[in-house]
Amino acid sequence: MARKYDWRTGSNVEATLSVIGGRWKPVILCNLLVGRLRFGELCRNMPNATQRMVTLQLRELEADGVIKRHVYAEVPPRVEYELTGFGRSLEPVLSVMREWGIAFKERKLAEEAAQDPKTDDAA
Repeated sequence: MARKYDWRTGSNVEATLSVIGGRWKPVILCNLLVGRLRFGELCRNMPNATQRMVTLQLRELEADGVIKRHVYAEVPPRVEYELTGFGRSLEPVLSVMREWGIAFKERKLAEEAAQDPKTDDAA
């Protein structure tokens, strides 16, 4: 079982990571920047995440007040998620993370291309 973060004694970076840390939370939050999404849409946007993991991460984000869950009394039940105002305040952080990820992927692709002997033989 993971240790619970103590916001009274931990660092500020620790506080941020306790809310958005993990593999899928930032991905979920980036998806919700566009607006309200249904659970199935979130899962389709993250094909490498299991439904169970998405559910767990959504529950934690909801408990931290970063997202809102809307349940509609329909059959079958419809559930949508959206960022709260507090969650929207993470947009600059997520934007910087996305930009850094783009630069990282480009760098890694360039390194792989430079090491690939097939590119030298094509001439």
